[in-house]
Amino acid sequence: MTQSKQHKHTLLKEIWGFSTFRPHQSEIIDTILSGKDCLVIMPTGGGKSLCFQLPALMLPGLTVVVSPLIALMNDQVDALKLSGVSVAAMHSNLKANELSDIEKQLIQGQIKLLYVSPERINASGFATFLSALNISLFAIDEAHCVSVWGNDFRPDYVLLNKLRDSFKNVPFIALTATADDSTQQDICQQLHLIEPKTFVSSFERKNITTEARPADQKFKNVVEFLQKVPKQSGIIYCLSRKETEKISTKLKQNGYNCDFYHAGMAADDRKRVQRQFQDDSLQFICATIAFGMGIDKSNIRWVIHFSMPKNLEGYYQEIGRSGRDGTPARALLFYSWGDYIMLKKFIDDSPAIETFKIVQYAKLDRMWEYASANECRTNLVLNYFGEYRSEPCMHCDNCLAPPKSVDATLIAQKALSAIVRTNENVPMNLLIDILRGSFRAEVREGGYDQIKTFGAGKDISYINWKIYITQLINQGYIRIDYTDHFKLKTTPLTRAVLFEEKKVRMVDLTFSELIVEKEKPKPKKRIIEDELMQKLKEWRSDLARQKQVPAYVIFSDKVFENIVSEKPSTTADLLRVEGIGKVKMEQYGKDILAIIQGYLTSQDISKNVKGQTYLETLQWYREGLSPGEIAVKRDLSEITVYSHLAYLYTKDEPVDILKFVTVDEVNTVEVAWHKAGQEMAIAAIAEHLKEPIEFHKIRLCLAIIIKKNKKSS
Repeated sequence: MTQSKQHKHTLLKEIWGFSTFRPHQSEIIDTILSGKDCLVIMPTGGGKSLCFQLPALMLPGLTVVVSPLIALMNDQVDALKLSGVSVAAMHSNLKANELSDIEKQLIQGQIKLLYVSPERINASGFATFLSALNISLFAIDEAHCVSVWGNDFRPDYVLLNKLRDSFKNVPFIALTATADDSTQQDICQQLHLIEPKTFVSSFERKNITTEARPADQKFKNVVEFLQKVPKQSGIIYCLSRKETEKISTKLKQNGYNCDFYHAGMAADDRKRVQRQFQDDSLQFICATIAFGMGIDKSNIRWVIHFSMPKNLEGYYQEIGRSGRDGTPARALLFYSWGDYIMLKKFIDDSPAIETFKIVQYAKLDRMWEYASANECRTNLVLNYFGEYRSEPCMHCDNCLAPPKSVDATLIAQKALSAIVRTNENVPMNLLIDILRGSFRAEVREGGYDQIKTFGAGKDISYINWKIYITQLINQGYIRIDYTDHFKLKTTPLTRAVLFEEKKVRMVDLTFSELIVEKEKPKPKKRIIEDELMQKLKEWRSDLARQKQVPAYVIFSDKVFENIVSEKPSTTADLLRVEGIGKVKMEQYGKDILAIIQGYLTSQDISKNVKGQTYLETLQWYREGLSPGEIAVKRDLSEITVYSHLAYLYTKDEPVDILKFVTVDEVNTVEVAWHKAGQEMAIAAIAEHLKEPIEFHKIRLCLAIIIKKNKKSS
């Protein structure tokens, strides 16, 4: 392994606590270190930030990160600071004196990573200020914002190409969670990236089970869902501010610990709700889609969309806020044609340019196709993003409980006949009213209550008619004329169904709920692990309040799960746990071990915990007992206790072995150890001693020698 690669892996472990890179991360870092531009498409939770944070620590100068999300900036800055990295953020929420202090530190070269909002970096004179600094890398996060083809176009991002033109010799990395082929190409062009290497990670989120249901009795369905996920953290996304408040109030009345969040709230109330959610004081939030942007809360287990989102990019980002730690999560989507019409109206009424509107109409159509799909939902998303696949994913509702198809020729004939008899002059919602026999004004004014198919489908619910008509659209029997007020028209295939006995099959809409296994009684070991997890979380919450940072910034639930699973009893064991870095080990290792050791020794589970016998000896040693006294307390031989102390010393526990052996004895044993060919057997070493030394002392001396040699190697 080259020195650069060694340094890369060392930093990964020391700062982030990981022993291996996720897919593409290592190659992306190497590309940046070689001075080349990159475009990184990596789903939420895939490890995008590490792709620029780690090389920032390896490069000689400053790394500038452009991000539109102040919450994300602050979380990443807090997390990096806790890991010992010199980092700062500049955005509109800072006071003038705070910005001035950061500028001084930048000039003095005291900062390695600088997070900046696009508005700040485009501000007059800021590029000139940056040109005086030693900049090694620019990272453009949320890069889809630069493209009109993306799901969140922002004019401020387009100006970033001036930055690329001004720093031609500095590598740029553009990153986003979701971008189709058109958006990827546009990002590269808009940012003026120089021969960028593109890295696209799989968009499949195997740990998230996705499900979509028609918007029928939504609230009842939500309550039934929540009953199956007690205490699990989640988000309910709503289309409007009013809806967040309404749903939250009703759920509170049903005994749920939740609150609402939207942009119309007072700033202090938004901060309070966000903080309580981050600290697990609230189980879930009812929020508009702005909530969660940039929040890296790792223990969100589910996301519900109470209404259909406007595009697949946004939907996929939002469900990606669950299961960020890689453990199982669920995503439930409710959809209706009313959602579609409302979202279309939002686009109609927006001040955006016509090109952007056309793109958004197309994206909305794809979102409707996803919601009403009867085949693998994951494949629909993967195909949308250019990752083509046909085999079932087995983690969406359509794969886990495939819908049955039925002969729906009569239903199709009723719909198609009604379209013909209305002279192809009605949109979907009016057609359904005609089929269901509604006497509302628009039906009567058009004379549609007089046609033969009026009321022909009154036995079918409103939402099911929407789904049937959508299936007919997807199968090519009906088309939507977007240029004529979204009216439904016939196609060349229509005649075969109406006059040539063409059979039509559609999905049976008899709702069958996604099967979720009933929770089995927990074994004793799991109960103990849950209790230990709770103690670790309580410690983390107290520490988070002291440091005024979100709890997950200190340690994620996934790291705690690793700790609880492995139950490390020594410093060395804890450092081997995935997610425990050197800096955090130095800061919090003693506290974590004290919690583990204190809890486990209070439980009657010594046979189930690796290293438990050493742990019990350590507890007595810490209380000041001598080896002889420990032996009596534990009903062990004194030699066994000395063996325990030697082992604990090699595991970096605070055992003062020189209380039991002298430096001269250590030197004597070391000479004999070398003469014995560095043999680890005590008897072999004893044979090369000029004067006899007790075996337990040889073992203690050997522990000192081994540890000393390990450090020097």
